[in-house]
Amino acid sequence: MTQLPDSSLSRLFDPQGIAIVGASATPGKIGAMPVTLLRQHGYAGRIVPVNPRADAIQGLPAVPGLDALDADIDLAILAVPAAHAAQALERARPGQIGAAVVFTSGFSETGASGAAQQERLCAAARERGIRLLGPNCLGFMNVRRKVYATFSPAPANGIVPPGGIGMVSQSGAFGAYAYSMARERGLGLSHWISTGNEADIDVADCIEWLANDADTRVIMAYMEGCRDGPKLRRALAAARAADKPVVVTKIGRTQAGAQAAASHTAALAGDDAVYDALFRQYGALRARTIEEFFNLGYALDTWKRLPGGRRLGIFTISGGVGALMADEAHDAALALPEPSAAAQARLLERVPFASGRNPVDVTGQAVSEPGLLLATADDILADGRYDALAVFLAAAGSSEALWPTFEAFAREMQARHPGVPLGISALFPPARRRELERLGCLVFPDPSAAIRTIGAVASLADHAGVDADAGMPEAVPAAGAPLLEAYNEVQAMELLRQAGLPATPCTLATDEDAAVRAAAALGGAVAMKVVSPDIVHKSDVGGVKLNIAGEDALRTAYAGIMDSVRRHCPEARIDGVLVAPMAPKGVECIAGVHCDPVFGPVVMFGLGGVFVEVLKDVSFRLAPFGRDVALEMIREIKGHALLQGARGAPPCDIVALADALAALSRFAHARRADFSSVEINPLLALPEGQGALALDAVVLRADAAA
Repeated sequence: MTQLPDSSLSRLFDPQGIAIVGASATPGKIGAMPVTLLRQHGYAGRIVPVNPRADAIQGLPAVPGLDALDADIDLAILAVPAAHAAQALERARPGQIGAAVVFTSGFSETGASGAAQQERLCAAARERGIRLLGPNCLGFMNVRRKVYATFSPAPANGIVPPGGIGMVSQSGAFGAYAYSMARERGLGLSHWISTGNEADIDVADCIEWLANDADTRVIMAYMEGCRDGPKLRRALAAARAADKPVVVTKIGRTQAGAQAAASHTAALAGDDAVYDALFRQYGALRARTIEEFFNLGYALDTWKRLPGGRRLGIFTISGGVGALMADEAHDAALALPEPSAAAQARLLERVPFASGRNPVDVTGQAVSEPGLLLATADDILADGRYDALAVFLAAAGSSEALWPTFEAFAREMQARHPGVPLGISALFPPARRRELERLGCLVFPDPSAAIRTIGAVASLADHAGVDADAGMPEAVPAAGAPLLEAYNEVQAMELLRQAGLPATPCTLATDEDAAVRAAAALGGAVAMKVVSPDIVHKSDVGGVKLNIAGEDALRTAYAGIMDSVRRHCPEARIDGVLVAPMAPKGVECIAGVHCDPVFGPVVMFGLGGVFVEVLKDVSFRLAPFGRDVALEMIREIKGHALLQGARGAPPCDIVALADALAALSRFAHARRADFSSVEINPLLALPEGQGALALDAVVLRADAAA
């Protein structure tokens, strides 16, 4: 069921009345700009300037303070110095003001004294039931309702038309730039919001509110950090449930970038791999550049129906550019299936010197012969082999004489093939480009940008039908057995076995007789490993013996392990020797859990050995999750082909591997207060139908890590 928008945020973002504290008639002052913008653009609600030194501001009656208002009001804009902001709110009665926007800086971003001022401001807001946007922010705009609660000069230089994109930014400067870019790109906005220091309302609150806002179709967010990981996770889940795509630019991907973000605002820059995992898990598109940020927002807003998969058809009037687009499609993980033999035959009958493969090259004849564009597209799409179509028309788009042909093509494509979104790369005049966009067609002057954008948008189909929260338990299970001070390998394996993971049976033997009894109980040949909290690489010190069978061999192996370890590590603490059955053949993987300070437990998966240590071929997801998300993790790594069977090896039991990852995620979530780290290495992927098997595990207590 669709969640209704937060009513307190609705009073903020769709106010029926606005009071401007610090309102001014002096052009250039921050208290003048919102009054000017609201009046200039026709805001229909009540506007009340608040200034103790004036009876009227810009022709509107003024009051000396919020306590002098004759009625409750939805929004107060604070355009006063930081030292006076809390005092201004303290004059309001509880329940009188719905929300406040605080423009001024000089709060937590400046240090301890500013943080104290910010806390006083927040306390005043909490006591009066006021939701707070800012401080140190540029405010917001509700474009459709003509609410300009901002002092940004961006709308003064030209306003953005109403549209379906809701934009939220932690950075005011980037937000103002983004507003101007949206205007230049012809993008329509529903809301524009800057959150500043996020003393109360943060980016996650705004994303969730926009997810439930009827005027918003696409959400674009600029982030520098996050303090409340679970809230951001809920917000992205809300957007996904509402079928509203989210495009995110998250800075701080590198250590230098993270340090810059932390110094720029009071936001925390988390581990970037965790943010990547979060965005992938909830189908948010991460833009790495500003150009990509706007290209994705533009595409998602223009295409009313998104590609249902990654199969792309390309046809072009230039064979060379077609090859360039094919290269870009490969890099974007787009498939380029060939048209059917019948379709290629029809094409060659019309244009004998064309190329009927994909990309389809119809040469310049396509723009000189009316109807050829549409006939070619009909042929390509006749068999339902494509999820999107990209067309390159070069400079022909600038020809006014050819415009009727291109307009008819776009219109007919929408009518005949509404399920196959269309992108055209050509040099169209701005007015013509906008006409095509109104018909639901993407227009790019750069064919490479067109293909990269289509590839990113098409990736959303990978997540269709996958419930990112399918593994989320309704309640946290009981803690289970009492916690031990520390866990050796045998105890760690037992802990994971109790959590539902497929852990190999193993026993800790403290002498030769115990080793013999353990092997007899298991039957067959066994592996023996020293158990010590002080020894990481056991084989390096002679602490591992494999394929041991028979009582004499067991006793000899036990004694040999103990002698070798004592020689190499005389100070090491030794718990005993682990005895376990020899493992069957399979592909060695690694799975682990890291407890992120912002987002909580994060599960890692990759292939074992050099793949994880050198290539760092791993994937991450936030715990908990179910089988579908785990399968996404497995398919995501570059070494996935090895699990599918390579060089004659049988395919692995990927479903059992996914179930093991899901079980690990549930354990990590349920015991997140107890354990900071878990590593299973190796986690053996057995042949299809035979399951998966954890062969070794390390578990760290949360307090031990601290």
